[in-house]
Amino acid sequence: MTTVTTSDLQTLHDALGPLRGREQIAERLLEASAKHSFDPDKELDWDTPPEDGKWFWPPELVSLYDTPLWKRMSHDQRQELARHEAASLASLGIWFEIILMQLLVRHVYDKAPTSNHVRYALTEIADECRHSMMFGRMITWGGGPTYTVPRRYHNMARVLKSVSTTPGSFAGTLLGEEILDWMQRLTFPDERVQPLVRGVTRIHVIEEARHVRYAREELRRQMVTAPRWERELARVSCGQAARVFSVCFINPRVYENVGLDRHEAVAQVRASGHRTEVMQTGAKRLTDFFEDIGVLNGVGRRLWKSSGLLA
Repeated sequence: MTTVTTSDLQTLHDALGPLRGREQIAERLLEASAKHSFDPDKELDWDTPPEDGKWFWPPELVSLYDTPLWKRMSHDQRQELARHEAASLASLGIWFEIILMQLLVRHVYDKAPTSNHVRYALTEIADECRHSMMFGRMITWGGGPTYTVPRRYHNMARVLKSVSTTPGSFAGTLLGEEILDWMQRLTFPDERVQPLVRGVTRIHVIEEARHVRYAREELRRQMVTAPRWERELARVSCGQAARVFSVCFINPRVYENVGLDRHEAVAQVRASGHRTEVMQTGAKRLTDFFEDIGVLNGVGRRLWKSSGLLA
């Protein structure tokens, strides 16, 4: 196989146009990081208690919204479910970001440590460390439990992050980042939501915009330059990751913890047209991108369909 050099990449194209050089992209992202990075311990007022009457998550984004069960719930029970779902999503975010940090370390392991591309990867790892601590602190602040993913998926991810190819790693990264990012963009300007939760989501949205750019550009490059077997494996692994992600998105223990029947709640979420629309809308920008660069082909597309995230 012919080695693709940095200069060669300037002449390569995909369906979205010419590929930009890694160093140029990383330089711009490093400049943005220097101007717009945050220390959540100092930026947010962790000593202020939750405000009475405020939501921990926009009600329209709560999994049971507009279901028959939701309509039977009291206002207080709905807000309590939102509090637990915010803790569940923060727990999912921590799990995912720990996986992402390991994937980024693997990605840069054999690359020039003085390059801008590696410097930015290390900068992103530092961001993700702060985000994970911020999410953990938000869970504690809100009085919610930590919702760990089921053991089988926890162990599945252990294997995935150890054997994932580079295109598979960046496709999975975008899956975990972009749907939550869409929800958080609706959350941080919403005055019905707890101010501290809005502050957490605002920080995450601003910093994740750089992470998404880095991952998108690298995945575009990989889908042009990686060996065919890696691209095919990335399609399948990303589709399987979408299935796991959709199952783990909200831990069903949240329903039990607010006094609901777990099986009834899960069944109503699965049957909810509103919830399906929310999840597919949240994923659409990503699935459109994957469609453009050839990730949603073959078996991978069928797996995405079965996840419920692709219409």
